[in-house]
Amino acid sequence: MCQKQCRDENGFKCHCMSESHQRQLLLASENPIKFMDYFSDEFKSDFLELLRRRFGTKRVHNNIVYNEYISHREHVHMNSTQWETLTDFTKWLGREGLCKVDETPKGWYIQYIDRDPETIRRQEEEARKKKQEMDDVERSARFIAEQVRRGQDGKETETEPVYTELQRESEEEKVTFNLSAAVASSSKSSSVLGASALKASAASSSVKRKETPSSSDSRREKKKKSALEEIIEMEEKKKKKQLSSTVKTDYWLQPSIVVKVITKKLGEKYHKKKAVVMEVRDKYAAVVKMIDSGDKLKLDQNHLETVIPAPGKRVLILNGPYRDTEALLEGIDEKNFSATLTLDSGPQKGDRVDIAYEDFSKLA
Repeated sequence: MCQKQCRDENGFKCHCMSESHQRQLLLASENPIKFMDYFSDEFKSDFLELLRRRFGTKRVHNNIVYNEYISHREHVHMNSTQWETLTDFTKWLGREGLCKVDETPKGWYIQYIDRDPETIRRQEEEARKKKQEMDDVERSARFIAEQVRRGQDGKETETEPVYTELQRESEEEKVTFNLSAAVASSSKSSSVLGASALKASAASSSVKRKETPSSSDSRREKKKKSALEEIIEMEEKKKKKQLSSTVKTDYWLQPSIVVKVITKKLGEKYHKKKAVVMEVRDKYAAVVKMIDSGDKLKLDQNHLETVIPAPGKRVLILNGPYRDTEALLEGIDEKNFSATLTLDSGPQKGDRVDIAYEDFSKLA
């Protein structure tokens, strides 16, 4: 309360008898809750700051954090706060949602919950990028599946032959088969059959004659199917090759695009000013020309960001499956941090795609 560090017990005794200490006691007795809340807030803020800076979001024993906290000379003692013990303070942190707390046989463990807006924004941006990559892969997989389904729908189902049981009118009839292929093809009279067997053979021969054109059609259909399968395989290889290139790279700079300088190290003269990329060096750096002053600077891509023009303007896709493709900006989705583009070049010209803000920029 007096914020005075005494050298020894005698000094503490003398301080308690001093006029300044008595005056502070009178002030504290008038409004003790105010003083207790003040020291409680100081203790809580210092304790959480140490937990965040020293251990981050790791799970740690509360005694370890407390021992490191009281090692500082000018710390706030817990006996001047509203919490009587460290366990009470730990439970209070859990109830207020400041930390995740759990009790174990070894004691209480705490884990700091980082609610920094910058950290939350960065986590949401990473989750959105992963979701967009998954959406691109799923969209390509659905396109391949649709192509395969269309190819299978074009095939005609082959009629399977119907097999019937051989029936004889009397047990005395004999059935003889000639297994010689040459004799069977030259003459059918070599087979000695009964009356019913002859009828069955005649019927089967007529069925064979009727099925001859259909068999030729099925052979033609097989040829058609093989060609269709080749086309499907080629499409699958093409899509696989495209999917292999959908993995985003960590560099995005391209010549002839408009960018914005976001670093403050160059002063207010260049901060938040637009420039045109004149040359890309080593993938991650670029020589840019300021639009306002005409000055040329060499900057890293971390000091630059993309520029989103008005709808109807031309842009260049910088990353993802449509990298190096020119497009027209159709609309902006502020909720999902993306824009709808119409591809203006490449094999998929005319298609409409959704691209994140950081994956395209205005063309100079």
